[in-house]
Amino acid sequence: MNGREAAVRALLAWEKRGAWSDAFLDGLFRREKLPERERALAQRLCCGVIQNLTALDFYLAPYVRGSLQSPVRAILRCAVYQLAFLDRIPPSAAVDTAVEMTKAMANPAAARVVNAILRRLTSAPLPPLPQGGDAESLAVRYSHPLWLTQLWLDRLGEADCRRLLAADNEIPPTALRVNRLRGTAEEVSDALTEENAAFSPLPPLPDFFALKEGRAADLSAFRRGLVTVQDPAAALPVLCAEPKPGMKALDACAAPGGKTFLLAQEMEDRGEILACDLHPNKLERLRTAAERLGIRSIRTQAADARRPAEEWKNAFDLVLADVPCSGMGVIRKKPEIRWKPREELADLPGIQLEILRSLGDCVRPGGQLVYSTCTLLEAENEAVTAAFLAERGDFRAAPIHLPPPLGDAPEGRRTLWPFEFGTDGFYLCRMIREK
Repeated sequence: MNGREAAVRALLAWEKRGAWSDAFLDGLFRREKLPERERALAQRLCCGVIQNLTALDFYLAPYVRGSLQSPVRAILRCAVYQLAFLDRIPPSAAVDTAVEMTKAMANPAAARVVNAILRRLTSAPLPPLPQGGDAESLAVRYSHPLWLTQLWLDRLGEADCRRLLAADNEIPPTALRVNRLRGTAEEVSDALTEENAAFSPLPPLPDFFALKEGRAADLSAFRRGLVTVQDPAAALPVLCAEPKPGMKALDACAAPGGKTFLLAQEMEDRGEILACDLHPNKLERLRTAAERLGIRSIRTQAADARRPAEEWKNAFDLVLADVPCSGMGVIRKKPEIRWKPREELADLPGIQLEILRSLGDCVRPGGQLVYSTCTLLEAENEAVTAAFLAERGDFRAAPIHLPPPLGDAPEGRRTLWPFEFGTDGFYLCRMIREK
């Protein structure tokens, strides 16, 4: 198996079973022992096709008549992605390998069709993608579903909508956060330099680095607990709460643990942190990571945040509610998210509000409740926190203070857009329970 075939198989697994392409490829790599170069090609092709799906189909549309078998469609999309978006792969290589794959994964007749389509596509320059500022043109140019494009166009206007859609199609670096319980940013920088890692500082926050190549897990600095993987935006729910040593805190939807670990760091690993999640296997991975980072103040418990234990009532100085969401702020990392059917998202705001209602009872008078998501949809963000605050007269939104250049949010709510600082998209709302 080579990288192109691996990419096609991942695309088929996503299309037919809804599999996450990165997880599918990881499993495939382990089974097939692909060389690093082929792994990198497979990841780039698979991610690139999903990121540019509508644009690729736009290029193919004049030459495709009728329906195509799923493998043939995936092979064609991979080939056109190479032709349109990659400049280091000769067109002949993209075409020839597509034809050979079609023979193996479909049949000779389909291979002749693929050959004819790709030869015609390479015989002249590709037509320009739509340039207009209407939702239909933007949806094709940046390969987003029309409903989502229209929603963001209405909210942001054309210029920022374009910036957001373009940001979704970028390839982000792996974000590393310094574990200050084990070392300073300078010490981590020295450690990464010693092992010849390709990295640079990652704005807008200090203590973050961008790993430009390779996997974090392969770094000695990672294995020794000097760093953990976390996007700067995901640190904000913890930082805005300004946690102090000795606090009693609840991270109610904790897995995979990034916010829990930062909470322990900001509390100097002194105090009580209860990390909860529905899935015990995720908590086991969280405990393993906490041990790697040298954190001792975390206790874990499998629990449903919608049904808090009786002993949690009025018990915590700080409650983090990083709730399950549609993920529309992390499209650049998981491009499949943009293609979720809209109807599948309809129940999320109700679940989020239910979690928030339950966790509100866990905050002691005078304590804090921080709601956050990695989505950019108002229905899951502003609408949920507004409904909660309207119901609960004992809670008020509290000002958020963030380091420059992020700035303050006096109204207690903040949406961070990917095009602002190159982070994930994120929403947070800080609330205080009145005494």
